[in-house]
Amino acid sequence: MLLRIDHVGIACHNLSEKIEFYESVFGLTVVSREINEEQGVREAMLHVADGDQGASYVQLLEPLHPDTAVGKFLAKRGEGVHHVGYGVTDITKALEEISAKGVRLVDERPRHGSMGASIAFLHPKDIGGVLTELVETSRR
Repeated sequence: MLLRIDHVGIACHNLSEKIEFYESVFGLTVVSREINEEQGVREAMLHVADGDQGASYVQLLEPLHPDTAVGKFLAKRGEGVHHVGYGVTDITKALEEISAKGVRLVDERPRHGSMGASIAFLHPKDIGGVLTELVETSRR
């Protein structure tokens, strides 16, 4: 079901500073910058590698406001890993199969994600405390 690690989402206070860090230290390249009002974030996707099942990224997330999910995360935990996104072929089918196995879904239906992908989150309490995102790419 899971094809690859699509991305690791990292919460940060200052998106521009973190982009500069990942570019200068790891040699990563920004392939997309977006503002996602629905999720309350300003984000950047930095390309890590390509594989047989698709690309992998670091996703940097800066909250638009302190009362967003990422804003609350930063206030409580500080900067760091916010979630892990896994690539899937068919997100609707994956949600049905995962739900049937007793895992609670944060998103019952897919929604718009980075770079035109369809995404859905799984409840972290059922995944060992890890906020987990499913990602069906739109042919990047």
